[in-house]
Parts: sequence; structure tokens; C-alpha cells
Amino acid sequence: MTAYVYIVKCADNTLYTGWTTSLVRRVRVHNQGKAAKYTRARRPVELVYWERLDSKVAALQREWEIKQLTRAEKLALCNMKLKYLLRERGDETT
Repeated sequence: MTAYVYIVKCADNTLYTGWTTSLVRRVRVHNQGKAAKYTRARRPVELVYWERLDSKVAALQREWEIKQLTRAEKLALCNMKLKYLLRERGDETT
């Protein structure tokens, strides 16, 4: 089973880390206020980071690892992902 660990940025600029089997569905549910209690009062959320993993167990382990990071470290992780995606897209400004 494919699973994802993800970080969303909330409207109050805080970060929330979770795991899911469907990124699109999970972000939609967060924004409907039906997901985590933490994000309900901090909508809308925006997906800023994700990793694809091979199992729920691996996603839960990686989620725990990310939750141990400082905010600055989480932002650096998100920034690395953005740079990677822009490079993959062929954006020469990175």
C-alpha cells in the first residue's frame, strides 16, 4: 500500500504533519474542517511537503521523525522539496 507523509501550512502560518493514503482527499478534508482537530480552526491549509512511502508503518515512522524536527528544520525540508519540484519542471530560476 502506498502511503504519504505530508506537511500543510495553516492559515495562521503554523505547520501540521500527518500521514494519508490520498494527498488530494486529505487536504480537501482538512479544508472542510473534518480532519484533525488542530487544523479545523486554522483553515484553509495548503500542502507544502509530502513524501511517498511503501507502507503505513513507514509513513507513521517518518511522520514521527518529522514531528521531532524544529520549525526551522521543517521549513528547510519544505524548501528543499520546492526546489526539487521546480528543477524537475525545468524552472531555471532556482
